[in-house]
Amino acid sequence: MEEKNTAKGLGYGLSAYLIWGSFPLIITMLAFAGPWEIVVWRVVFGFLTAAAIIGFRRDFKQLWVILKNWKQLRWIITAAVLVMINWQIYVIAIVNHHVIESSLGYFINPLVTIALAVVFLKEKLSRLQWAAVGFGLIAVIVLTIDYGQPPWLALSLAFSFAIYGLAKSKLGGQVSAVNSFALESGLLLPVAMVQLWIVSLTPQGVTFLTHGFWGAAGLGFYGVMTAVPLIFFGLAAQHLPLKYVGFMQYLTPTIQFVMALTIFHEPMPQVRWIGFGLVWLALVLLSTDLVRNRSAK
Repeated sequence: MEEKNTAKGLGYGLSAYLIWGSFPLIITMLAFAGPWEIVVWRVVFGFLTAAAIIGFRRDFKQLWVILKNWKQLRWIITAAVLVMINWQIYVIAIVNHHVIESSLGYFINPLVTIALAVVFLKEKLSRLQWAAVGFGLIAVIVLTIDYGQPPWLALSLAFSFAIYGLAKSKLGGQVSAVNSFALESGLLLPVAMVQLWIVSLTPQGVTFLTHGFWGAAGLGFYGVMTAVPLIFFGLAAQHLPLKYVGFMQYLTPTIQFVMALTIFHEPMPQVRWIGFGLVWLALVLLSTDLVRNRSAK
């Protein structure tokens, strides 16, 4: 087993979160294809990338073991369904210029994860964690007032990704990130093909080959870049303490939030700043609790 290297771990981790943070720019450039077709090629080329890596490493044995283990396979199927839902909502959000709200979804994701742990895993929360969840609920109420309705896109992203994480946690770390992603995207291939057929029936049709080489390359590139940060993240987790990985998860929504303000010039009314401020306060409380618990061990 490779010896832990903090510098290498930080490099892998930062690369993963920077790539994830750049997705709004990539999706915006691919908007000619429409959100439903973009996700199709994300599944297809993501699967091909993972399959190529597994083929290069000749790591087929674990895949067969997983396929014969229904307890593991059912959680991978659950994860596949949820990640498809998450991807589709996310791409629709970006294409329709809701980058700020999508970043909100990933900011509140840790709070939703905690709530799910209480409901499904019967975990007990500390006072700081309860306070964080409370501030998160107040933030949703404030943002509901601002939007005129609950921030459905953000909540959908947060819940789908949190439940996805819950499903992955049920695997107990017994399946590598690459193998899990390969199985998830492989299971989604038939769904993607049906989705592509439906897209072909629309007036716009399938655009993969209608925007020249760079259009097709861009759609393929996005699929490849779906797999790469997952691999980098897995490598980072091998070299870094969990607390570092926990803090780094806020990089992606932060990058996307700044991008929404500076590049896409999305509106940010005062009430919305208050709502986001409450979410950030909740995350500070969570981070403080994490540091305190780690120090006590």
